[in-house]
Amino acid sequence: MSDLLIVGAALWSDPDAHARVAHRPGERADVLIRDGVIAEIGNLSAPAGVPRLDADGLALLPGLVDLHTHLREPGREDAETIASGSAAAAAGGFTAILAMANTDPVTDTAEAAERVHDRGREVGLADVVPVGAVTKGLAGSELAELALMARSRARVRVFSDDGRCVQDARVMRRALEYIKPFGGIISQHAQDGALAGAAACCHEGEISGRLGLPGWPGAAESVIVARDVQLARHTGSRVHIAHVSTAESVEIIRWAKDQGIAVTAEVTPHHLALGTELVSGYDPTFKVNPPLRPSQDQEALRAALADGTIDAVATDHAPHARQDKEHAFEAAAFGMLGLETAFCVVHDLMVRSGRMTMLDLSRRMSRNPARIAALPGHGQDIAVGHPANLVVVAPDRRVTVDAATSNSLSHNNPWHGMSFTGAVHATILRGRVTAIEGKAHRQ
Repeated sequence: MSDLLIVGAALWSDPDAHARVAHRPGERADVLIRDGVIAEIGNLSAPAGVPRLDADGLALLPGLVDLHTHLREPGREDAETIASGSAAAAAGGFTAILAMANTDPVTDTAEAAERVHDRGREVGLADVVPVGAVTKGLAGSELAELALMARSRARVRVFSDDGRCVQDARVMRRALEYIKPFGGIISQHAQDGALAGAAACCHEGEISGRLGLPGWPGAAESVIVARDVQLARHTGSRVHIAHVSTAESVEIIRWAKDQGIAVTAEVTPHHLALGTELVSGYDPTFKVNPPLRPSQDQEALRAALADGTIDAVATDHAPHARQDKEHAFEAAAFGMLGLETAFCVVHDLMVRSGRMTMLDLSRRMSRNPARIAALPGHGQDIAVGHPANLVVVAPDRRVTVDAATSNSLSHNNPWHGMSFTGAVHATILRGRVTAIEGKAHRQ
């Protein structure tokens, strides 16, 4: 059923001057959904036969959008599937997620992109949007079927070799030129392979030296960011910097935006909230690429997210089966879970602390990522006539993360046992409740 009455929620989205019933951010109102579309906003009576969702004391936001998710299907369904990842997304408040291309086989053809798109539609818990590979097989040398993926029914607009950096500047330039006519964007995993080194597994600094772990410097990220914003300026095309993790990268992005270069950027909850000191226990849960960074980098990231230099929060949700993660730190796979905890981490760290408002959070986790990825129907204002892709959250509810209750097939959850203020109550995709109180809600 796609009809629903949401009663008494505080509405947090940008005011829409064209809406028949406008509202101020944070104003309480009832929202009536008919056939998956917002039909009325105001002080409403419950129509006969329409289900009611009591949101007194809760907040209503546009559904969250994740620019950076690894769903592992096809190829590693033991770690995650499109179904389990979609369930985790819905539980976390997401109505749309972008599935990265580093699967087996790689999403580097129109047919591969359509398979991911169609499977997401079958599951129906979130809109699963495939990200196309920049290069064939993620090998970094020959461009993938960029235009064919863009013209397919998957309508691919974001391309990335994530997990690997497009190292060759000439290949990166050609990719930027190629995607420009159809409004595409390259999401770059910025990491200079020569500076990072094949064995690096954490941030290079005092801690890596003391632990005897090979590390890579922050410069391995920032030199690629600097190169790519210059290539974006040269080509007049769009580049997006994935999972920014260093203060130096922030400064380059800020400079590039001041120059009018078409660059956007994302930051993960774990790079905002978790520091490199956590690797001191050799727990492979905290092994992630790019690595957790020192406190000065964390502070730069928080400031940049608050002032808009960083446009979006993205999870880099990276599930791994136990046999890939439970190793000595150097041998373990990179990555951690993030879909189900992103809202509570960012809300607690940035909104409850006063560094951002709920409206800012709505922009960074919904409107901005939807616009970067050119997703129609997502990240829109809460206004009459707009698709009812929404999330109901409980800003004052205290939650403690339990990895055992995750909807994901994997359990590499860095937040296990931690408590946060702010919880997702219900997720609504085109008027249908897809999750409630942390569990996917299939109908």
